[in-house]
Amino acid sequence: MAIMKRNYLFVFLVILIGSFVHTCPLNAQDGSITADKLRAVANAVLKDATFQFVDQKSGQRFISLDKAPANAQLRPESPYTDWRYWNGVLNIAMSRLGEVLHEPTYAEFSQKNVAFSFNNYRTFEERYKGEGKWNYPFGQLFIMEELDDCGTMGASVIELVHNDPQDRYYAYIDQAAKQMLTRQSRMEDGTFVRSFPRKWTLWADDLYMSISFLSRFGEMSNDNHSFDDAAQQVINFHKYLFDGDVGLMHHCWYSDVRRPGLAFWGRANGWAMLAQVDLLDRLPKNHPQRDTLIALLQRHILGIARYQSGEGLWHQLLDKVDSYLETSCSAMFTYAIARAVNKGYIESCYASIAQRGWEGVLTRILPDGKIEGVCAGTGVGDDLAFYYHRPTPLNDIHGIGAVLLAGSETLLLPPMQK
Repeated sequence: MAIMKRNYLFVFLVILIGSFVHTCPLNAQDGSITADKLRAVANAVLKDATFQFVDQKSGQRFISLDKAPANAQLRPESPYTDWRYWNGVLNIAMSRLGEVLHEPTYAEFSQKNVAFSFNNYRTFEERYKGEGKWNYPFGQLFIMEELDDCGTMGASVIELVHNDPQDRYYAYIDQAAKQMLTRQSRMEDGTFVRSFPRKWTLWADDLYMSISFLSRFGEMSNDNHSFDDAAQQVINFHKYLFDGDVGLMHHCWYSDVRRPGLAFWGRANGWAMLAQVDLLDRLPKNHPQRDTLIALLQRHILGIARYQSGEGLWHQLLDKVDSYLETSCSAMFTYAIARAVNKGYIESCYASIAQRGWEGVLTRILPDGKIEGVCAGTGVGDDLAFYYHRPTPLNDIHGIGAVLLAGSETLLLPPMQK
């Protein structure tokens, strides 16, 4: 009964806030400009994804591990070909871009990328001596402890098996599903949590790290339990993290003191919004929580929309205009809102928010396809200064997949009216 009352409140807020939002969207950004920019980004990835290894000591490169000396400190030469959660997002985005632009080369990258890891990780697993999975090639492939380890990469493998159904991929998918559904740390109400930085901490990021996989696994296996779990995660994450007065999600929730962290971090909200769209795209039409999930997504979109800058971008700290404008969260919001419009999760008049967002993101794509203004990898911080001062390395990998998704989906928006 309490959930039903909240549902009615969500719908009322959507209608009320929607009546005040600008309803005359701009003309769509020239599709040829967008397509050219997306090709520049994707082609830069293809150019730098060498699919070979480099010895950290000597700098020597090896196409095959068999050619390397036993004492070589090997790593994939390109960050695009390792096994990290951002690689999973990149794989999904490259495949999506290939579909939208009808250019199979981009989807083939994803297939080659997954195969490269599977072909080589056993060598590193045999040599592993506890160096830490984050500092070891393909460590997250053979060590599954957190959602980061298997969520987005598992999601990209599920997408791959539709066209490349290898037994080793299915075995990995089953292993990832078992980790997530039966072994992953949870609160008493089933909400996913991490053991760090404090036990147990709920991270907004983990809504995507879990649902990107669970939604696809539910669709692939026709598994209602996965859909039910994913739907409950969205509801619970909103319960703990969403501030209805501000219209945003906190980055984290500390179970030990039962209160949220201080920051409304941009990319954390971006991960959460991507997760909600991913789930709705695959959730059965008759699922009992579907209307609730749509209302939650609408509420989040309307909250995010209040903080969009005049440049179309969003800030690193969404409610702090003196924090820098950040590219990856802007791309995530752009994609999620454009997708919500294209799929009918929200009214088409909100397409202008996505269009403005994409116009801003376009200014961050350099002629050579490199991307500016992406916040580096970021954990949970206990003070706002931590987020203010996070660096933005040129072409940081955390933003590349998000930018490709945003542009691909923006191309599919219906023509805008003057």
